Amino acid sequence: MNKRNIVLLFIAIGVIASIAYMLTSADDQEVYFESIERERDKQFKFLRYSPESPLDEEQKKVLNTLTFYPIDAAYRVRAKLEPVEDRKMIEIPMTDGSIEKYIKHSYAVFDLQGKSVKLLLLQSKNESDMRNFFLAFADETSGVETYGGGRYLNLRQDGKNSILIDFNLAYNPYCAYNPDFACPLPPKENIMDLAIKVGEKDYVK
Repeated sequence: MNKRNIVLLFIAIGVIASIAYMLTSADDQEVYFESIERERDKQFKFLRYSPESPLDEEQKKVLNTLTFYPIDAAYRVRAKLEPVEDRKMIEIPMTDGSIEKYIKHSYAVFDLQGKSVKLLLLQSKNESDMRNFFLAFADETSGVETYGGGRYLNLRQDGKNSILIDFNLAYNPYCAYNPDFACPLPPKENIMDLAIKVGEKDYVK
């Protein structure tokens, strides 16, 4: 094989590899979008049909859909976990003025929208799996397009010193649907000067 043919062969291999990469990426993105849509559908069905739903019977009858921002993979981030030095129980205020105790466990540190973000991860005092965390946050959409009391994420540590945070899965607390429920408010560490325009929007009757 002469030099020209070798060069052409390498070019062809490069083109094939690029096409394969783009197709794989497109397939991965489609699978990712479908997974988010499935979670949204599960959330709707729970609110609409479950006896444990925060909606009353009249609300259930008229609930046809939930409102979400478009899915954006840029809000799916890998965060570094920084353990809290003095891990202790703290009191988190609730929407009804009461308090609930959580373990102040770790900080999740990552970059988003060109800014460095550091959020506090909490753990229920009754949590049996030490890799599960609770994240309550508020952002610049809170009280405008999303629920004023913030939104939640349930997280699971999936790396030795890191955790995947997908804000596309952000959901409303029960009190967004029914004020008879008391819900934890985001701690001050988790009030972001960013607009998180993914996840669930505010519920409107």
